[in-house]
Amino acid sequence: MELLVNGKLYKINVRKDKKLLWVLRDDLNLTGTKYGCGKALCGFCTVLIDGVAVRSCQVPVYQVERKEILTIEGVPENHPVKKAWIELDVPQCGYCQPGQIMQAIFLLSNNPEPDLDEITSVMYGNLCRCGTYPRIIKAIKLASKYMRYNNAK
Repeated sequence: MELLVNGKLYKINVRKDKKLLWVLRDDLNLTGTKYGCGKALCGFCTVLIDGVAVRSCQVPVYQVERKEILTIEGVPENHPVKKAWIELDVPQCGYCQPGQIMQAIFLLSNNPEPDLDEITSVMYGNLCRCGTYPRIIKAIKLASKYMRYNNAK
């Protein structure tokens, strides 16, 4: 089986029904994607598959063969969302943040200027045990500004 993860092609030999989360973590050693609930309820394991935010704990690996998978490790350090997260010191414990960032990237790639209702609607389901939701919202708004500024150049 072949997987395209973060722009790199991997040839792997795993059970077809193995969940993508565990292939990423155990077989590809990409441990930025986190395990939370195992039921797609918390968002800790969010990755982008062909640009869509997906909970990797529920996706059998056979469903993503030949699809473009982006994990937190594949997001450049200078990406507007990562820059905003760092500038506003969003994480407290940090465990949920890879999933939060991936969901925010999905949101902004589909709506570069979301209002508060749109942010809360798309981010709803990505849980944060530390309750950094106000900083997450501020960071998404800041990343949106960075993206508009970069596009205006």
